[in-house]
Amino acid sequence: MKSADITYMKRALTLARKGIGKTSPNPVVGCVIVKNGQVVGEGWHKKAGTPHAEIHALGQAGAAARGSDLYVTLEPCCHFGKTPPCSDALIAAGVARVIIGMIDPNPQVAGKGAEALRQSGIAVETGVLEEQCRELNKGFIKFVTTGLPHVLYKTAMTLDGAIATITGHSRWVTGEEARRQVHRLRSISDAVMVGVDTIIVDNPQLTVRHIKGRDPLRVVVDTRLRTPESVAVLSGSQARNTLIATCETNPRVHRRYELQGAMVLVCDECDGRVSMPDLLRKLGEMGIRTVLLEGGSRLAGQMVQSGLIDEFMLFYAPKIIGSDGFSAFALQGITTMDQALKLQILDVRMIGPDVLVHAVPEATCLPV
Repeated sequence: MKSADITYMKRALTLARKGIGKTSPNPVVGCVIVKNGQVVGEGWHKKAGTPHAEIHALGQAGAAARGSDLYVTLEPCCHFGKTPPCSDALIAAGVARVIIGMIDPNPQVAGKGAEALRQSGIAVETGVLEEQCRELNKGFIKFVTTGLPHVLYKTAMTLDGAIATITGHSRWVTGEEARRQVHRLRSISDAVMVGVDTIIVDNPQLTVRHIKGRDPLRVVVDTRLRTPESVAVLSGSQARNTLIATCETNPRVHRRYELQGAMVLVCDECDGRVSMPDLLRKLGEMGIRTVLLEGGSRLAGQMVQSGLIDEFMLFYAPKIIGSDGFSAFALQGITTMDQALKLQILDVRMIGPDVLVHAVPEATCLPV
């Protein structure tokens, strides 16, 4: 791997990040075209249904693309979707060499794009900064390989692990900087999910407010449709961006929420609750690729117990409230330490006065 290849792929990754939160259900992709040691074209995928990163870069490069090296974070597509195949465009432009960060896991591509380039006489190299490229599109990868959205769980808690006092009071556990970070997470997620108890106790808006960004779909997990009709997620035009997942099948009960503009999604029942695997599968069918899970403790515990959380963002405030507080996870069946969910910590950093721990599970689920 040449140092120049790493440099230009890093630039392609920087470009790709500009599309985060804007391209779903498509992946984010960045592209750089280099000729004689000079960048002659750049591009990134800006929005689903619009030209891909390679097309933007080729347009900027023009005739200089002939005989050039092209760096792209994801394998060029080779099929007709909402846009023509990028592999055909690269061949027509006369690109000499294509350096790919990662092969596209989408079965429609999955190496076929790279092979089409090779068959046309273009030199192809793959796997340059592959880990960084895969991290950038983890939601896309999870969906095209499993049909399920990528789930990120975030919570704010005290140093002794409480998300609220014994009375349920939780505003605010962490500081303003941490809350702003959560709004960034919302802005790049397709959906934000909470349980009905969080809606009843906290009445959150679940919108993006502290930064500029789009609001995600708001998903309320409510097995028996206990959501009050007066709550914030059902107020005004925002109700049209709210989905209530339930096991209640009575259409007359559904109508109460539908009249306010909300969607009601009936899911399978498991142990007296909404089946989370079934809900995630149905969200995937709706085009939801990334879910930000914000609680509460019963829903978080159910998701952990089922092995459905892909990564954790745990915000710790420098506060202690004692054993009467509510735990972040309502879990059952753990009697020894070897039964605990083990996490691999990826990063620990300060967010204002608070500490953020970013981790992923070492194993897929806990014993039931």
